[in-house]
Amino acid sequence: MPATSAPPLDAAAPARRKPLAEQSTELRLAVMRLSRRLRQERADAELSASQFSALGWVSGEGPLTIGRLAELERVTPPSMNRTVNCLADKGLIVREGAPDDGRKVIVRVTDEGEAIMRETRRRRDAWFAKRFEKLTPDERALLLKAGDLLRRLADQ
Repeated sequence: MPATSAPPLDAAAPARRKPLAEQSTELRLAVMRLSRRLRQERADAELSASQFSALGWVSGEGPLTIGRLAELERVTPPSMNRTVNCLADKGLIVREGAPDDGRKVIVRVTDEGEAIMRETRRRRDAWFAKRFEKLTPDERALLLKAGDLLRRLADQ
């Protein structure tokens, strides 16, 4: 599909005329809208956002303790325990004793949980790729650079 024509990219010019607080608000709102739209593309609409996020961590990182999962999600261990209980009740994760310490509990994703994650990734990638390909090469390059900056901001 051919790229649409767009005005030349001098994004800094209009931004310089706005106060920093207004610039950050506009960017925050745009990121939130995009994030919200991408979250809609998932294989299981019954899962809450926090349940889906926790499932994603376990799927991507491999077996984790509830404490580590709570750290990654930046929630308390009791809160994560409730999330894990819901995921386990749905058959998407299982709890097991840690091989090195039977007192520790680790959670791992089930085949059903992995299938949900794979299908969700496929849907999100397809949704995004359809829109990304409509951008000009310069716009795509700019977004790729912005992605690096957004990751840095998220990791602070």
